[in-house]
Amino acid sequence: MKVLPLTREKSQALARGVVIPALPLALNRQRKFDERRERALLRYYLEAGAGGLAVAVHTTQFEIRLPEVGLFRPVLELAQEEQKRFAAVHRRSTIMIAGVLGRTKQALREAELAASLGYDAILLSLGALKDATNPELLQHCRAVAAVLPVIGFYLQPAVGGRKLDVDFWRAFAAIENVVAIKMAPFNRYQTLDVIRGVVESGRAGDIALYTGNDDNIVADLLTRFTFANGKQRVSKRVVGGLLGHWAVWTKQAVALLERAHRAKTGAEVSRLLELGVQVTDCNAAFFDAAHGFAGCITGLHEVLRRQGLLAGLWTLNEHEALSPGQKTEIDRVYRAYPELNDDAFVAANLDRWLC
Repeated sequence: MKVLPLTREKSQALARGVVIPALPLALNRQRKFDERRERALLRYYLEAGAGGLAVAVHTTQFEIRLPEVGLFRPVLELAQEEQKRFAAVHRRSTIMIAGVLGRTKQALREAELAASLGYDAILLSLGALKDATNPELLQHCRAVAAVLPVIGFYLQPAVGGRKLDVDFWRAFAAIENVVAIKMAPFNRYQTLDVIRGVVESGRAGDIALYTGNDDNIVADLLTRFTFANGKQRVSKRVVGGLLGHWAVWTKQAVALLERAHRAKTGAEVSRLLELGVQVTDCNAAFFDAAHGFAGCITGLHEVLRRQGLLAGLWTLNEHEALSPGQKTEIDRVYRAYPELNDDAFVAANLDRWLC
């Protein structure tokens, strides 16, 4: 299979920086796929201004791959259907990203399916290779990158990731078909390892950096990161976000990213950093930081349920639920930061999205 590069339009959009929500999975009370509400979610993200969609990722629930569930392909197909419908009406393309995980055989199978369905790139999780050496990891990454353009993924260990050092990121960034990296270690030291590795690879101009650090979104977007590559000093910016957090209140996330891109003066940056603290406070409630992120998926579902986009908090794992006190925390941030939600936008369009 010949690797199809990103179109010029999508490559430019990825480099410029866009909002990419991580798609949740809509289920009914019987924990079966709720196609109607899944379509409503997709329509919400597209009309809110998201420039990309990440499908079959952690927020979509990894269990969709289980044979007894069998939702990996249906969810990928449905997301493509909705973005194509949107593109036909609005003449605006969306960067379609499929989550890929597992050991090489599984990862290749998933990447090949995504390619056959017309996806643009894959978000490559390395959580299944926890004991692999750097050379083994890189061999795996090169094999998958031969199928579709790759977005690297530094996932925090608390939700299934593994530690990846600067030597890995330097070599990973040198892979020709790597187009971006999502940094989500929730750790400043490890975030710097990624950026330093990209700079030292010599491909800083080719790779877009996206924040997945839901605890530090705005600071990531406003910081200029500078490292040495030989005798040169090279600066990189985080241009966008591929985030579970941006699966809720997405229209406001689009406005936030636009403000971060426009910010020039110290006063503008200062106001955005203040806003960033509020965003992190909301994220602590949504993602259940108090309980080690145990309620991160159900926390997002609770926000979407309040807006009417989801019918309930059901997940494929029947043991997942809001943690003690998490609902109270979501109530608190809703009251504290009413300007951060997009409830009015959802309410004005919900009936149409659910049709």
